[in-house]
Amino acid sequence: MAGHSKWATTKHKKAANDAKRAKMFAKMIKDIEVAARSGGGDPAGNPTLETMIAKAKRASVPNDNIERARKRGSGEEAGGANWESVTYEGYGANGVAVLIECLTDNRNRAATEVRTAMSKNGGNLGESGSVAYMFSRVGVVTVKKGELTEDDVLAAVLEAGAEEVNDRGQEFEVVCAPTDLHAVRDALKSEGIEVEDADQDFRASVEVELDVDGAKKMERLIDALEDSDDVQNVYTNMSISDEVAAQLDED
Repeated sequence: MAGHSKWATTKHKKAANDAKRAKMFAKMIKDIEVAARSGGGDPAGNPTLETMIAKAKRASVPNDNIERARKRGSGEEAGGANWESVTYEGYGANGVAVLIECLTDNRNRAATEVRTAMSKNGGNLGESGSVAYMFSRVGVVTVKKGELTEDDVLAAVLEAGAEEVNDRGQEFEVVCAPTDLHAVRDALKSEGIEVEDADQDFRASVEVELDVDGAKKMERLIDALEDSDDVQNVYTNMSISDEVAAQLDED
């Protein structure tokens, strides 16, 4: 799937060990605060908050930071920002479609930073709707493969609304409608299958295959966008082969 190659996974793991770790933590904290504000501060009654907290804990975000974000979002503690969701659209190298989700307390700053990152790295911002039609919102739940087979996972989630199960090497990925995300997660848990991650995602209907040069250009663009504190997620319709991924890993 676009944006979900082995290379993307490797790059994400590498990023966790460098200066981007702090930015990753900050974005997770922001997600927790927003989830608590929109659905209440009790994770037991707010599946989105529960998911965000679990994800932050897996990434080793300190518990104190997680708890303070939850309290700020729920109003138990003062100091929460008025976060606003804004989405930008555009194109990168080789006509790759780019969808940029921001969570910001300053729309002007977010727009400026996104525009600057795009223009300095071979991208162009487009009008609203210029690329969004190529993407569909989905729910994605990942589980570690271990001793599990694809049939084991499929049997657990079929009645919960799962649409497909994909083999991702060390993991299985369950794709469903966003509204079925928590039902699929709970169905796996009830069968004793440990959930690695459960979140919403965008998937592209048409992909653009990139060579090494194009992939490097897109890597630089995505890194520049993610360097902005206001940018939460970057989605693309790029696709790279295992051979290209291997060459990127060597660099």
